[in-house]
Amino acid sequence: MSTNPYPLGLRLAGRRVVVVGGGAVASRRVPALLDAGADVLLVAPEVTPALRAHVDAGRLHWRPRRFAPDDLDGAWLVQVAVDDPLAAASVSDVADERRIFCVRADDRTAATAWTPAVTRHGPVTVAVLGGGDPHRAMGVRDAVRELLNARTGLLADPGEPVAAGAGAGLPGPAPAGLGSAATLPAAPVGRVSLVGAGPGDPELVTVKGWRLLTEADVVVADRLVPGLLLDELRPDVELVDAAKIPYGPSRTQEEINRILVDRALAGKVVVRLKGGDPYVFGRGGEELLACAAAGVPVTVVPGVTSAIAVPAAAGVPVTHRAVAHEFTVVSGHVAPDSPVSLVRWEALAGLRGTLVVLMGLKNLAAITATLTRHGRDAATPVAVIQEGTTGDQRSLRSTLGAVADDVVEAGLRPPAIVVIGDVVDALTT
Repeated sequence: MSTNPYPLGLRLAGRRVVVVGGGAVASRRVPALLDAGADVLLVAPEVTPALRAHVDAGRLHWRPRRFAPDDLDGAWLVQVAVDDPLAAASVSDVADERRIFCVRADDRTAATAWTPAVTRHGPVTVAVLGGGDPHRAMGVRDAVRELLNARTGLLADPGEPVAAGAGAGLPGPAPAGLGSAATLPAAPVGRVSLVGAGPGDPELVTVKGWRLLTEADVVVADRLVPGLLLDELRPDVELVDAAKIPYGPSRTQEEINRILVDRALAGKVVVRLKGGDPYVFGRGGEELLACAAAGVPVTVVPGVTSAIAVPAAAGVPVTHRAVAHEFTVVSGHVAPDSPVSLVRWEALAGLRGTLVVLMGLKNLAAITATLTRHGRDAATPVAVIQEGTTGDQRSLRSTLGAVADDVVEAGLRPPAIVVIGDVVDALTT
């Protein structure tokens, strides 16, 4: 191989890219390919929940079987994301015969193309090759990113202390925010950071959240985190897919807690990456208490919550002068008539302000019927925004009485935010 690879920016829009493998490596690589507009074909007997979400959304094609040579028909690029050297070699041999560039996650020296360390700033993409050393490439990439951030005034002070136990309290299951300054546990205990990744746009993660991702040894990620953030992780980072696809496969919360604690007690730097904000229907409090009970230091990094950001991206302010002086955020994952529901929907129906419903698409018909039955005007404006702040954002405007049927007719699907109130029309009338 040449000592100095030839750098090139591939324009993949509409061109076939084959990804072989359906595990954590593929979960990290696929979002960048989709962002480039590639026609992605995924070949693997099984896939992670995060990849399955892309399949269900129609963003890529999946052949649920082992690789066959004809999978490369019409391909411009192939990414081998399996850890079996023999299987990987069989794919790259076929690619070599057909003169298709091949990236191999298992063996960089056997690959004909390398994936660089990347940082993105709007339309600007900086890609760094480190002569085959991914750690060197990541180090240079991070230095470039800091310089770019400094030029735009985005660089945050990284010298903030790590809290121990529950928030700033003592190690142990004390309530978050109580207690005095703590002494960090002795080595080799690592630490856990609960990081809010924002509503979907990777540029909406906080600077501190991104910095902690660059320091992580282990990242435990939900389905709704921006995939491009995972693409920028160091190659040696352990990525645990804790995706919770609605009404589909999931890891139990207890298992997620165990993974966080076990990795930290083994001396690892762990980031629990969650869509939106860790404490807005994100079970961040449960994870913090589990870590605190085990004496694991925890840092909580707030995220941009979808409850506010997604409506804003669709042109809907949750408050507006002379229109709404209040807004209420509620989870709609439990039906209003369920005995386990903690929401007083009849009280919400009497409010004049804005009602933002998260995770409510499945129960939308029951929610709107309950609100109108308890006095909310059926003509109240409603907006439903699917996959807000991303390139796949879709919006629908309707009324409280008609929105459930309109959503079905439009084929909207989770994740989606429902906004109920006069603010829906505040910037359009």
